[in-house]
Amino acid sequence: MNKTAIDEGSKKHRSLRGPIIPILVLCLTAGAALFLGPRILDSFRVENGRVYVGSECEVETSNGRTRITRDEAKRAMTAVALSARGERAPNTADIDPAVMQRLAEGPPEGPVPSLRCQGTTAPDLPEQELTPTGLTPRTQQLREEMTAVFGDQPLGGFAPGGVSQGHGAESTHYSGRGVDVFFRPITEENRRDGWVLAQWLIAHADDLDIQYVIFDDKIWSAHNSRGHWQTYDAPAPANDILRHRDHVHVDVLRGEPQ
Repeated sequence: MNKTAIDEGSKKHRSLRGPIIPILVLCLTAGAALFLGPRILDSFRVENGRVYVGSECEVETSNGRTRITRDEAKRAMTAVALSARGERAPNTADIDPAVMQRLAEGPPEGPVPSLRCQGTTAPDLPEQELTPTGLTPRTQQLREEMTAVFGDQPLGGFAPGGVSQGHGAESTHYSGRGVDVFFRPITEENRRDGWVLAQWLIAHADDLDIQYVIFDDKIWSAHNSRGHWQTYDAPAPANDILRHRDHVHVDVLRGEPQ
């Protein structure tokens, strides 16, 4: 074979290689989608107008991160709270014992959150007016649900007829959408108890239309789809109260005018 024939063959090979590579990549992508498609679809769902991808919640245990459903998170945190009060708790036999142990005892390094749940906001949620209790109906439901599980707690941030001072300019307390639950004095035991409540709240955030939970320098937001606890940037003078180290703050979504 002469040099001209070799050159022509090389040119043809290069010209064919161009379209072959994208086709090969396309085939590999299609194969992966075919294999993973059912798994992706199984982890994707829409419920009450909210979109969920994968397991809604996750617990950091001694064995690593364990994914659980929101229903499991709700039952687990309710069981932890009721058991601590000596009350009858829901059945959690189907939940990983390592998850239950971590949620009940907290991490060995000290009181920090172990549970995270995806944040979502309900569409077409109506805005509500302040009632004589100083809370909106949505916030009053939140208060009643907390009391049913945790019993009577020292509460603040609202008053009959509403409050108009004592909080930041844009505080949800002024619109009757915020409640503070106090855990005083600041001790390790009270911090652990505060985290039980805070994690119970995020597990039930969808049911109760919760927007923010703040405690012990951490904040959870329904607007954060990943559901991670973030560092809370307290306003000056950033004392224990403003850092929410002695109380759990929870508020509900405002909703839209109808």
